[in-house]
Amino acid sequence: MGQRRLFYGWVVVGASALIVCVGMGALFSLGVFLKPMADTMGWSRAAISSVALLNWIAMGLGSFFWGALSDRIGTRGVAVSGGLLLGLGLVLSSQVQALWQLYVTFGFMVGFAVGAFYAPLTSTATKWFTARRGLAVALVSSGIGVGILAIAPLARALTSLWDWRVALLVIGDLAWLIIVPVALVIRERPGEGAAAMGGVARAGREYATREVLAAPQFWAIALTHFACCAAHSGPIFHMVTHATDQGIGGMAAATALGVSGLSSIVGRVGGGMLADRVGIKPTLLAGLALQAVMIVLYLFVRDVGLFYGLAIVFGVAYGGVMPLYALVTREYFGEKVMGAAYGGVFLVSTLGMGIGSYAGGWLYDRFGSYSWLYGGSFAIGALAVMLAMTFRSARPVASLTPAPAAH
Repeated sequence: MGQRRLFYGWVVVGASALIVCVGMGALFSLGVFLKPMADTMGWSRAAISSVALLNWIAMGLGSFFWGALSDRIGTRGVAVSGGLLLGLGLVLSSQVQALWQLYVTFGFMVGFAVGAFYAPLTSTATKWFTARRGLAVALVSSGIGVGILAIAPLARALTSLWDWRVALLVIGDLAWLIIVPVALVIRERPGEGAAAMGGVARAGREYATREVLAAPQFWAIALTHFACCAAHSGPIFHMVTHATDQGIGGMAAATALGVSGLSSIVGRVGGGMLADRVGIKPTLLAGLALQAVMIVLYLFVRDVGLFYGLAIVFGVAYGGVMPLYALVTREYFGEKVMGAAYGGVFLVSTLGMGIGSYAGGWLYDRFGSYSWLYGGSFAIGALAVMLAMTFRSARPVASLTPAPAAH
């Protein structure tokens, strides 16, 4: 027997995960630079934190723009362009002298550049798989968690050795050195005569971008994703502060946040595999319900051990549902406009991420307690469950000639 060749779809998944890892890790590194920037430049923490809100808005807009562009020119060109812009934004951020310059370079340029990665690359991964599509998308999504775990410590180490300007410069150079060449291995879909892994494709009408935006199902998916992100973003962003308010030590609280991020990777992979076995909708409903329950439990936990356990399960819950929105979008709207369709869904979800994080701080400043944050997040999380229940079944599928067993 001849040796089996590696199915190229897995190469695309690996490259996509690495690109997402570097891009999202760079985006989240702003939290590491917050205090050093405030100390050296005299900027308030609130002013620097507002850059993060701009990041989410720019990334959402970028996801739709780059996603629609990838439908036209392919994801390889989009990822290369995003990598070039990301590196430029980070390098220019290392040279800023005024706060407005940071808004432009890190807030807009970095955020918009990162929008070129997750939604377009996830969309491309779905084109390579029918069987194991959930696992493939989950692995791409896992790049987010790995990026946070890898880039944040790197940024902290570089800042300690030199300063935040050198750290940003180095990370910007890494974005160029890693993302641009890795993006060149991305292929849009299996070649002529080859089928996606599993040998099954959907039959049914293909949507135009304008029809996607007008479809009730698009808004059902987008608003569910919005509610999901609005529910968990506040508890994630304010987790450390809430824990210290409950008497938990600062290092223990920060470690719990890291543990939650690590468990979210397990959740992403597990959620994708479970969706392949039992279906996307039941997996999504179970994950959203678990997320809502974990959020409200934060109101009652005071013990550090229980807080760690809660952080782990919460990470599994919110991580497990994140890849599923791409899957349900692909099932309903098909391959032709997947970039624009999922880019639009992701745009709406980023607004939820930004609003949820900001609302948590606003509610605490107004009422002097995080109770309103967790209570409100639970209500929004429950709303996400109800919205997900409205999802209609995907269009029927038709079998094609099975692909060779090149797993």
